[in-house]
Amino acid sequence: MSVVKKRFVRRTNRVRRALRRVANGRPRLSVFRSSKHIYAQVIDDVQGKTIAAASSLDKGLRKSSSKGCDVNSAQSVGKLVAERAVKAGIEDVIFDRGGYLYHGRVKALADAAREGGLKF
Repeated sequence: MSVVKKRFVRRTNRVRRALRRVANGRPRLSVFRSSKHIYAQVIDDVQGKTIAAASSLDKGLRKSSSKGCDVNSAQSVGKLVAERAVKAGIEDVIFDRGGYLYHGRVKALADAAREGGLKF
């Protein structure tokens, strides 16, 4: 494993460990960012199930945006995952940015999810 990957994995584990301490049973809004797309899931760690998910590969979002790797796509994914989570009865979550910096696409997704009705 490369040095960069090792550092990323350490950061990811550090963030998740801190989240487990403060979660108090709340579901986790997890973000995965690739070079071409962005994905978000609301996960219930107690039951080990995904409650709601959205990505820039969803049919409705794919048609509206030409690229899946820009801030506008991240905002659309944030709104969609918030809408699906609220429909499933989840309003209070904890944000898991993984090993990514809270900047750019990750921040845009988080802000859009807040506007969509999620509290974190």
